[in-house]
Amino acid sequence: MRVRILVLAGLMMAAVLAAGDNGRPVVFVGHEQVMAALEGQTHSGPLVKAPDLLVMGAHRAENGHVEVHDKETDVFYIVDGEATLITGGKMLGGHVISPGQWLGTSIEGGDAHHMVKGDVIVIPAGIPHWFKSVPHTVSYFVVKVLKQ
Repeated sequence: MRVRILVLAGLMMAAVLAAGDNGRPVVFVGHEQVMAALEGQTHSGPLVKAPDLLVMGAHRAENGHVEVHDKETDVFYIVDGEATLITGGKMLGGHVISPGQWLGTSIEGGDAHHMVKGDVIVIPAGIPHWFKSVPHTVSYFVVKVLKQ
């Protein structure tokens, strides 16, 4: 569990440094809240939220929908489990669900990444991505770096 918390702290620090705003207060998220998000006791949701970044813990037991974020770079860190993530290619069946946020039904083409515990992937804004296959469960952190 210490490794997970250290990784989260490192990801949060990298996101804050990348954002370049040193005037912000320190943000602490207790282990109970972190573990609740990673173990699926709560829906994925923000652990840290700022104007230019968002840190979330997530747990899924099923495949997802194709997503495209016009202004968000996603950094995923797999904490437990496995999944196949498709990135790139062309989103099919896409529709806007909110400004700058798209959902679709599948991806034509793209690259498959079999993600397991310890893997990290960075998906730049505008790139389709999809948890196409979740054989059992997968728990992960998402750091979203937001373009202004």
